[in-house]
Amino acid sequence: MNQFTLEDRLSTFRDKTEAISVVGLGYVGLPLALLLAGKYRVIGFDISPERIKLMQAGIDPSEELEAEAFAGKDIEFTTDPTRLREASFHIVAVPTPISAAREPNLKPLLGASETLGKILKAGDIVVYESTVYPGCTEEDCAPILERESGLTFNKDFFVGYSPERINPGDKVHTVDKILKIVAGSNPQTADVVAAIYGSVVTAGLHRAPSIKVAEAAKVIENAQRDLNISFVNELSIIFKKLSIDTQEVLEAAGTKWNFLKFQPGLVGGHCISVDPYYLLHKAKQVGYDPQVIASGRRVNDGMPAFIAKELTQLLLQRDINPNQAKVLVMGATFKEDVADIRNSKIFEVVHELMNYGINVHLVDPHANPNEVAREYRISMQDEPGRDYDAVMVAVAHRECRERDLAYFRGLTKEGQQLVLFDLKALFDRTEAREGEVIWRL
Repeated sequence: MNQFTLEDRLSTFRDKTEAISVVGLGYVGLPLALLLAGKYRVIGFDISPERIKLMQAGIDPSEELEAEAFAGKDIEFTTDPTRLREASFHIVAVPTPISAAREPNLKPLLGASETLGKILKAGDIVVYESTVYPGCTEEDCAPILERESGLTFNKDFFVGYSPERINPGDKVHTVDKILKIVAGSNPQTADVVAAIYGSVVTAGLHRAPSIKVAEAAKVIENAQRDLNISFVNELSIIFKKLSIDTQEVLEAAGTKWNFLKFQPGLVGGHCISVDPYYLLHKAKQVGYDPQVIASGRRVNDGMPAFIAKELTQLLLQRDINPNQAKVLVMGATFKEDVADIRNSKIFEVVHELMNYGINVHLVDPHANPNEVAREYRISMQDEPGRDYDAVMVAVAHRECRERDLAYFRGLTKEGQQLVLFDLKALFDRTEAREGEVIWRL
């Protein structure tokens, strides 16, 4: 790479003699691939034939992008890894989940590295977007690229890191409107990475001094949010015991200009509830046992059990036997107005309620019932019934936000007063009738 100027390097992408590949076409990879395909020739690779078939038809499997997003884009979608040879700038955007033991699961990332290593050519650049712990790109991924390709890292091929900042469900802060962090394994590589991303991201770039710094910056973004949410979750538990409404406390405290306005709730999804475990893992590897980060995780991981226990106790207070109770849970995805059910904590709440013997009905207009059954072994209802002892609004989907208390009264068993568990604090408690309960964190 060093014998070419930056302009020489970039011109091969602009005139499309060289392609850019994006490996992993989920929430992160697909929007980025389509953004790049408005300017460059792009090879979009995914291991799922079903997803590729949908994308070839102009359909986003994640239901985030409209058909117009595919129009006029120079992109080919494929499951054939040999097509990746046509590219010399590769972007890896695969998931980095955690295992059942809450340890980093690097299998998708290392698998993608093996795939790329088999087709890697001298001069190629591989940029990772997946959230990892500091050091993973250069210490775990680059050796696989070396082994599979027979090339030498930072001599024959190069790596970069540009952490994803996609916000699912957000139609305002799209990929081109979110400032990008970029880094490279040497200054020349960083120049190329910055130039490619900078040509399509209008929000600007921050050039980190090293890949490790960029990796660390990404992982602490969500660890910080996790800790702040764990604080207000713990406050909610304390204030419940003191018979104080947490939302009223937060509203009062929020009148101070520098008070951080976080809300209590379930912390799921594939970022905030996952990324801290990557940092915990790396910290322990280097001989430090983190206290604050681990404590925050314990609090947030314990919220499904806390919520289920509160609902069960409330039923008992109303002389309703949990073994004979029917509860409706509205919402299954990890956040509002998206279809993604990965690592949604709602299912933990449902299982906790079932452990108390409660008959739980689950509805969600966005979640795929087949995916829910396959991933969580829970059957969803097509529509709510009209005979529930309690209703839980677990996700703030538009379909829930637009409802009023009269709707939820209509779902309640005849002769019983409304019991509404409002996990997202959507409804005004002052509108409750005498004897009704609107519970919120």
